Amino acid sequence: MNNTAGNAAATFALIIPALNEEEVIGHTLARVPCSLFQLIVVADNGSTDRTADIARSSGAVVVHEPRRGYGAACLRALAALPQGVDAAVFMQADSSEDPAEARLLMGPIQQRRADLVIGSRTLGKAEPGALLPHQRFGNWLATTLIHWIYGFRYTDLGPFRAIRLDALARLGMRDLDYGWTVEMQVRALAEGLRIEETPVSYRRRVAGANKVSGNLAASVRAGVKILWVVLRSAIRN
Repeated sequence: MNNTAGNAAATFALIIPALNEEEVIGHTLARVPCSLFQLIVVADNGSTDRTADIARSSGAVVVHEPRRGYGAACLRALAALPQGVDAAVFMQADSSEDPAEARLLMGPIQQRRADLVIGSRTLGKAEPGALLPHQRFGNWLATTLIHWIYGFRYTDLGPFRAIRLDALARLGMRDLDYGWTVEMQVRALAEGLRIEETPVSYRRRVAGANKVSGNLAASVRAGVKILWVVLRSAIRN
């Protein structure tokens, strides 16, 4: 993607990976402020329900990625972005994040202060029960490991984030599942990107099941994968 020319404002796409989110995807998309994004892409990750139909009827562009995995869905959505989009915001489908707060993530990029902006749930206000104890511990463990290796202190691995596409292209992202977000953060440090965190609010999902945080076995697998990605990236560098 091309850099923003002159003083023109950066144009953003919103990317929402989704798997069997028919109960909530319409509600999530309805909360996105009008004209905030050039386009909204829902990456359907092999849903067996009406997620794709509801997203399309709500005005989103729907792309399909049959390979299961958060990273796979994100990569598929990125491949579908047209020329003229300078940056992307990544957000969950479950309405746990406030899409109006995307402005907080976009601002540092529009002001040319940052290449990557992480929405920190730990710095912001999390609704009781939204961040479970094992999530908080996993965040602390992973960010502490990153600090030991890279000397940079993240406070969260939150998926609500914005990044310039030219910067993202430098990262060589390759993780297809749980490790996508942390891979982006450690690769950003290795590549010397300008990074900021900003507080964001976080609440329990509106409807449907938590596929990772609500499942202990899935949470353990995700945690192991995240730690492995941090160590693998350190070796890679």
